[in-house]
Amino acid sequence: MHYSKHYSRPFLSSLFVLTIVILAGVHSSTVGQSAPLSDESLAVAVNEMLDKTYKPDEPGAAVIVVRDGKVVLRKGYGKANMELGVPIEPDMVFRTGSITKQFTAVAILMLAEQGKLSLDDDVTKFFPDYPTKGQKITVEHLLTHTSGIKSYTSLPEWIPLWRKDMPTSEMIALFKDKPMDFAPGERYAYNNSAYFLLGAIIEKISGQTYADFIEKNIFAPLGMKHSYYDDTARIIPRRVAGYSKGKDGFVNAAYLSMSQPYAAGSLVSSVDDLALWDAALYTEKLLKQASLKRAWTTSKLNNGKATNYGYGWSIGSYEGHSMIEHSGGIPGFASYAIRMPNDRVFVAMLTNKDFESPGRTALKIAALAIGKPYHEPVAVKLASSVLDGYVGVYQFGEKDEAIVRRDGDTLVLSFPGGRKTVISPMSETQFFVKDSRSRITFTRNPAGTVTGFVVSGSGVEQDAKKTDKPLPSEQKANEGVKK
Repeated sequence: MHYSKHYSRPFLSSLFVLTIVILAGVHSSTVGQSAPLSDESLAVAVNEMLDKTYKPDEPGAAVIVVRDGKVVLRKGYGKANMELGVPIEPDMVFRTGSITKQFTAVAILMLAEQGKLSLDDDVTKFFPDYPTKGQKITVEHLLTHTSGIKSYTSLPEWIPLWRKDMPTSEMIALFKDKPMDFAPGERYAYNNSAYFLLGAIIEKISGQTYADFIEKNIFAPLGMKHSYYDDTARIIPRRVAGYSKGKDGFVNAAYLSMSQPYAAGSLVSSVDDLALWDAALYTEKLLKQASLKRAWTTSKLNNGKATNYGYGWSIGSYEGHSMIEHSGGIPGFASYAIRMPNDRVFVAMLTNKDFESPGRTALKIAALAIGKPYHEPVAVKLASSVLDGYVGVYQFGEKDEAIVRRDGDTLVLSFPGGRKTVISPMSETQFFVKDSRSRITFTRNPAGTVTGFVVSGSGVEQDAKKTDKPLPSEQKANEGVKK
């Protein structure tokens, strides 16, 4: 899952998907094709990269790199517990956040293969009194983040409830009567309410708790002995502590009842177990390959536009190589897992700090593994008149606005109540964010007038249209800008 405050990113709302924490499916500026490194050289190169990324006396990461079924690197970096000074080891257990969603999706597909539900079923089949506002909201809409249901993690009244253990029915009551954000299938908007409902459907159909279903039908058959539904009271061997960033340094992460992330983000695992999971996805131990192929096929909106999200996975590519991936963020933890099925490459990174996604590092590792090293884009200089043409107020969706301002040779992109982010030009129309995989591409009409921009890189593209509204006044032009 992905939470608000300073925690990691897609659990809050589609706005966080758009606010430049974009994580999948980009094309970097690589320089030609090189032969993939040998396993030994790859391990050395990755280890050097990670040694520079994670300091030994700070929260860190457990990392696994698998190529052609062979573990190339399996190692821990940094501290598992700052107070005890315990180092991270690769068999340790981390909260995975929204990586949970792929397990939820597979559980739904298992029930579908058993004939116990259809992806075209309306949610009212399972919850007869669910207020659908006259719309047909299907299981598939829930899987693909296209339902239009209000995501509870975007509700301000939800944050004060973090410490409360809430039964499933009470959590659903928190969001079910809220106005729809859009008609089902009209838009993509990352949605934790949808995956919460999927967990409740699994319980209703199977007669088991979500935790029992996942542990008995997925973890146990695959030998994932270090994976669980998280519970702070439960004794979980090798569990690491999670950290956030305070004004004076690291702090213990805020408490969140695991009854709330539920099927959207409450699973814990190790990189070893995630490698077992990845290996099983090449087989039919859990599902037929036809079902998995459906999960890894981008969904489409009512207008036929691809969302680049399947069922519980983002669908993208890197330099022509297929990528199936997902991030995770939850108080104290950020995670990322990339599988490149045609290359038989898998990279999983589980970190115990919530203020920095490991997604870009995971991509760099995967890129090395396939022989196409990732290179940071280089900023180019654009004429002032070109930059000035992009300045303005942009609208995405029905209500949300983004503002683009000039800042020297760059632009600053900001959202209401959101963090400002510097975007630098890599061409006349395409901009990038430093230390990010985000790309912002401005669009023009045949007359050359700027009409909007497209944000890409999260596995889902979102576009914004330029309006005629004047720029709002800004008291502190550079306050909060990320450079």
